[in-house]
Amino acid sequence: MNRRMFAMVIVLAGALLSGCAHTAGHGGNGSRVGMELHYLEYVTPEADALVRGFEATHGVTFSDPIPELGNSRTTELAGGWKIGIRAPMHAAEEPTVRPYFMVDDIEAAVAAAVEGGGELAMPPTDAPGVGRFAIYFQGGTQHGLWQRPE
Repeated sequence: MNRRMFAMVIVLAGALLSGCAHTAGHGGNGSRVGMELHYLEYVTPEADALVRGFEATHGVTFSDPIPELGNSRTTELAGGWKIGIRAPMHAAEEPTVRPYFMVDDIEAAVAAAVEGGGELAMPPTDAPGVGRFAIYFQGGTQHGLWQRPE
């Protein structure tokens, strides 16, 4: 993991684990930011070590692997946030930290992301019992979209 990504991980994880990141903030121009972070996913070949580290450091407990989430082990945080940690699902999947933001209409959100220059990596996909998700790349980073089950 490069230093820039590591710094982003520390900021996101610290805010999530403290329970303060779930409130909407203000943009630089004073406008409200309407983004709701739903799930923060860590993909690493050292998933078990990261789970043990978070459990020891923050006093949380992670679930058994959840097949619908790529065998992620998850923990719920203050405000209903979840963090998932899993191993890569195939040889080409590189370690990453990927935030998933809640959307009302995943099809429309994917279309807007692509129109805004994003490259679709995973189209809207059902995850039984937990909702629908999609992944896109933009700005050298990965982004997830999440829609609650209906």
